[in-house]
Amino acid sequence: MRIEQLEYIAAVTRLGSLRRAAEALHVSQPALSETVRNLERELGVDLLDRRRSGARISAAGRELLPHIISVLDAVDTLRGAADDQHRTSRMIRLGTVNAATVPLLVPTIQTFRAAHPETQVEVIGSQQADIHRELLEGGLDLGLVNYLQGDDKPPGFHTTELLRGRPVVCVRSDSPLAARRTVSVTDLLAQPLIVMRAGYVMHRFVHRLLEGRSPSFSYSTDGAEMGKLMVAEGLGATVLPDFSVSGDPLERAGLITYRPLEADDTAVHMVVQRPQSATIPAAARDLHAMFLKSAETYAHEATEREAAQDTATGDEASGGTAGRDGSGPARP
Repeated sequence: MRIEQLEYIAAVTRLGSLRRAAEALHVSQPALSETVRNLERELGVDLLDRRRSGARISAAGRELLPHIISVLDAVDTLRGAADDQHRTSRMIRLGTVNAATVPLLVPTIQTFRAAHPETQVEVIGSQQADIHRELLEGGLDLGLVNYLQGDDKPPGFHTTELLRGRPVVCVRSDSPLAARRTVSVTDLLAQPLIVMRAGYVMHRFVHRLLEGRSPSFSYSTDGAEMGKLMVAEGLGATVLPDFSVSGDPLERAGLITYRPLEADDTAVHMVVQRPQSATIPAAARDLHAMFLKSAETYAHEATEREAAQDTATGDEASGGTAGRDGSGPARP
């Protein structure tokens, strides 16, 4: 039994004759008639009532017609699902809160492109609530978001931790704050402060950190990348997760650096999320796995950078002149 045999029977029923069905299907009438006869022989049922005036669906054919239509509908559903799978496998949509766009996202996309050269990745910067909504509505395949220590995870998502860091003060490398081992809230309040817009995790953290106190001057920006650029231009300091700054090109070039917050041990978690109820395309599963691998590599390299910084600090304390092993200015 072939699908076109069922399609021919449906066409004859819909159009009322073999001739009109053959014209609509762009086949010859004898070819259509022979195809239907083969199906009749296979089923052992006369599906058409053939008379001198023409052929129409038989009584037995009408009884079987709902089953024929059901099979054709199932085939249409299968074809539609296959088309959707093909489309989504060629386009992965990733939402991100932009807290580690360069240090983690870029190398992952580079690795993914080498493995999937024909699959496009659309990176969409947005706030966490919008990313969650788009994931549930099917507008995104994966989402990169941050949580503060103790935050509840929303239901309905498969959540995998990628990185665990701490909030730090990101400053220009020649800033007076760069000469400190740690930065206190008092130090921070004396500086122009670049804060994330409401709706971002770090906006909530800074609001809690300052306890209602206002800095000398503040800017508001939408995303960590713009905040780091503003820091590099000397407009002020900003508070970000350490994994958003460590390894950033601006930090590697020595334009910005970061210092821990004094007496603060808050943890920031970067996670990758996908809906629990959705079937994830194969390419998106590969991208998910590559994020895990990139996070392992990044965490290992960050540990090495911290060790190099500690060595440099010890050398300086002994009167040496060692720097930060090419990763930025020496930490005093």
